[in-house]
Amino acid sequence: MQIEIQKSSFRDPSGFLFYEEGKLLRQVNICYQKDYEKLMESGLYDKLCQEKLLIPHTVIKNHTGLDGNCYTVIQPEEIRFISYPYEWAFSQLKDAALATLEIQKISLQFGMILKDASAYNIQFHNGKAIFIDTLSFEIYQEGKPWDAYKQFCQHFFAPMALMSYTDIRLNQLLKIYMDGIPLDLASRLLPFKTKFSFSMLMHLHLHAKSQIKYENKGSAGKNIKIKRANLVALIDSLINTVRNFKLKNQHTEWGEYYSFTNYSDQSFAHKKEIIEKHLKEINPGSLWDLGANNGEFTRIAGERGINCIAFDIDPLAVDANYNYNKKQHINNILPLVMDLTNPSPAIGWNNKERVNFRKRSHPDALLALALIHHLAISNNLPFDRISKFLSKLSSNLIIEFVPKSDSQVKKLLESRKDVFDNYNEETFVKEFEFFYTIIAKEKVVDSERTVFWMKRK
Repeated sequence: MQIEIQKSSFRDPSGFLFYEEGKLLRQVNICYQKDYEKLMESGLYDKLCQEKLLIPHTVIKNHTGLDGNCYTVIQPEEIRFISYPYEWAFSQLKDAALATLEIQKISLQFGMILKDASAYNIQFHNGKAIFIDTLSFEIYQEGKPWDAYKQFCQHFFAPMALMSYTDIRLNQLLKIYMDGIPLDLASRLLPFKTKFSFSMLMHLHLHAKSQIKYENKGSAGKNIKIKRANLVALIDSLINTVRNFKLKNQHTEWGEYYSFTNYSDQSFAHKKEIIEKHLKEINPGSLWDLGANNGEFTRIAGERGINCIAFDIDPLAVDANYNYNKKQHINNILPLVMDLTNPSPAIGWNNKERVNFRKRSHPDALLALALIHHLAISNNLPFDRISKFLSKLSSNLIIEFVPKSDSQVKKLLESRKDVFDNYNEETFVKEFEFFYTIIAKEKVVDSERTVFWMKRK
C-alpha cells in the first residue's frame, strides 16, 4: 500500500494529512478527541458545512491510522488546486479573511474557538473561500483571549492594509514571511494617516507595540482575560474594518489591457472562434491559462465546464477576473497572481511545506495567448527555454505567436534596443517543434497574429 505523509502537515500535534493509494486522508490524534467530538456533536460542523465555510469530510471506518496516536481517520472533500496567499488578489485575501472571521464568530456560538487563523487554512473551492483545517477548532474557555488574534492580523489584516493604503503588490511579502507580515514592519510601511483610524491604530499600530512590549516582558501578556462579549466585539471590529478595505486608485501595467488592445471586433471574435474550436477538439477536463489577464478567454473554457486556473502577473487584472467570476457565479475558474518568469517556488521547512506551482496539478491543456512576446522580448527568454518550460506543464498547448509587425510588440521595443534577431515565426516554429507536434495553425483575421495548437511529443 502506497502511503505518503503531506510535507506541509507536521506542525499540528492534533493530527496530520497523508495520501493513501492516491486519496487524501487526515489522521485525528487521540489528544484532539474531545475537541473533535465537540465539533461534530455540537452542531458546529453541520452549520459550517451548510454555510459552505468548512470543507466537509467522511469518516473512514475501521481505519487504524498510521501510528498508535490515532483516534480516527477522515477523508476531506477534494480541493482541485491548492493555492497560497501570496498568489491571491486583494479581493481573494479579503474574502478569505471574512470567511475566517465568520467561522470564528459562529464557533463562539457553539462553545468553540479557532486556535489558529492561518491564511493557509483557506482555499478557494467551487468559487468560494472555504476553511480546510478540521483540526483548528478547540473548546472555548470563558475569559480566555483569542490566541490566534496576532496570527490573523499578520496573515490577513497587515497585508490587506498594505495593499489598500500603500501598494497592491505588497502581499508578495507573504512569500518571505510565511507566518504573516510582522506587524511592526507593516506599521512602518503604512502611511502616517492610518494612525488616525481607530481600527488601524488598535489592530495594527498599537498591536505591533504591544507585541514588542510583551516579548520583552516574557509571559506578562499571558494573564490577560477577556469576556465573551468583548471577544465578539473584537471580531465584529475586525469584520467591519476588513469589509471597508478598498484599493485606492492604483494602476498596474496590464490592469486595463483590453481597453488598449489592437484587436478589432472582427479579429477578437475570430480569435475566440479558434480557441473554441481547439478546445472542442481537445476536450480537456482541466486547463491553465498562462497570462489570462482579466479572464476574457479563460471563460471560453469555463463555459465548456472545464476546470481552469487563470494565471497572470498583474494583481489588478487578477482581481478584476475574480470579482467578475464571483458576480456571475462562475465557480470553475480560479484566478491567481503568478509571474511565470519567477513562479511560486517550493518554500518553507526543508523547502517542502509549500509546493512549487508546477507540482500542484497536471492540466490537460494550456492557453498561452498574447504571452510569447512578453516572455521573449520583455524578459529575454529564448524560444527553446520557453518551449521546454511549457512542455513540462501539459500535453496540449494553444499558443498565439505575435510578430514584430504587431503594434504591441512595437510598443515593447520602443524603450529598448532590438537585439532579438531570432524573434520570428520561423524560429518560433523550429524551437517549439523540438518538443511539440503542430496539429493546427490559423492566422487571426484582421491582425498580425497566428494561433497554434500543439501536442507534446
